[in-house]
Amino acid sequence: MTQRMELAALLDRLAVDDLVSAYAAAVDSGDWEAYQRLFAPGGRADYRGAGGIAGPAAEAATWLSEVMGIFPVRQHLIVNRVTRLEGEPPETAMVRADYINPMLSKRNGATAPDFVAGGTYAFTAVRSGDGWALQEVVIREIWRWA
Repeated sequence: MTQRMELAALLDRLAVDDLVSAYAAAVDSGDWEAYQRLFAPGGRADYRGAGGIAGPAAEAATWLSEVMGIFPVRQHLIVNRVTRLEGEPPETAMVRADYINPMLSKRNGATAPDFVAGGTYAFTAVRSGDGWALQEVVIREIWRWA
């Protein structure tokens, strides 16, 4: 692999990593328009592994806005990211990552996180004309404390 190819692969990895971080920021801030812009046309989210829905990004955004509305404070920490680029040049990126998600609900006058979950994400990103975009997001909750 030439230095130019190594640099291009590094830049792709950074761009995909930024995409995953932007996903967490959009969910935590409740910016559902930004959330939808992260997805490629036809992009989907599958939250069934955490008791949710699966569907197109717009449908997922509507569902998330309703569900996350009961948690005014939330923080998705997406860690231990393993990224695999596919193609020459890469056209697809697969990211497997762990998450921990502390949230503060509106119930019982809570002042500290009263709901915490952890599990894994599987992100599939595709190269688009504007950079990288999410093709699919799949969540699998492993544990929950509430």
